[in-house]
Amino acid sequence: MADVSANLAHLTPVHRLGEQAFDLVAEIGNMAIFSGSALAWMMRKRPSWANMLPNFYTIGVSSVPVVAITGTFIGMVLAVQAYTSFAQMGLATRLGSVINISLVKELGPVLAATMLAGRVGSSMAAELGTMRVTEQIDALAALGTNPIHYLVTPRFLGCFLLIPLLTLMADFMGVIGGAVVSTQLMGVDSFAYWKHSREFVGGVDVLAGVFKSFFFGAAIALISCHRGFHSRAGAEGVGRAATEAFVYSFIAILFLDFTIGIAWNNVYATIWPQSATLL
Repeated sequence: MADVSANLAHLTPVHRLGEQAFDLVAEIGNMAIFSGSALAWMMRKRPSWANMLPNFYTIGVSSVPVVAITGTFIGMVLAVQAYTSFAQMGLATRLGSVINISLVKELGPVLAATMLAGRVGSSMAAELGTMRVTEQIDALAALGTNPIHYLVTPRFLGCFLLIPLLTLMADFMGVIGGAVVSTQLMGVDSFAYWKHSREFVGGVDVLAGVFKSFFFGAAIALISCHRGFHSRAGAEGVGRAATEAFVYSFIAILFLDFTIGIAWNNVYATIWPQSATLL
């Protein structure tokens, strides 16, 4: 033991960097194997409704208030912050187009996913981490039940299927919040506000945000369940798993938002080049 400690003490910064790089590659590989196993079980056998409904309620119904409140205030803040600049340029009536396009394409999906990662992702990681520490996951395997199929698949389906609905809720509440502040507090003409919004925001824009939300939900579920399954022992390990679940999920949301946004714009420009040029 003393020899190992002595060897570690004499590691150079280059050796430590290499060790961290190997650990990162191993962690990514472990995550890929875990995700592949979860997706394979989802295709092979559907979980029972008795197992899915509680997770659907926790993930979907219980998240509606926080997502609705977040979407409303984001729309209101956008209206307050953008009004002065638009009014100085004489474009106050076009305020709705900017607020609504920002909500449905970017802020709605990202904020709904962030709220889901903070409220549900951390909870899933802590719950599964506690089950790992108390050996409940090992007990399921000993009884012949696959833990990934029983614990991960219902949570994955809940996040994957319900986050688009939460995204639409955030979009709707944000649009209403921005419209109320713009037309009632800032004095923007209501008819012109909605007219320009309708001209600038289309169904394709709403579809773009909903499409991205599917990937956000899948990433949140897989990352959170993975951190819970590989939680370290003790209360500190469970707390660290919950923290890592949120942090890694948030990083994945931003990365996916960037890459999917670029891919979506390229596909849109290829299919409808004239519309993309006008935009």
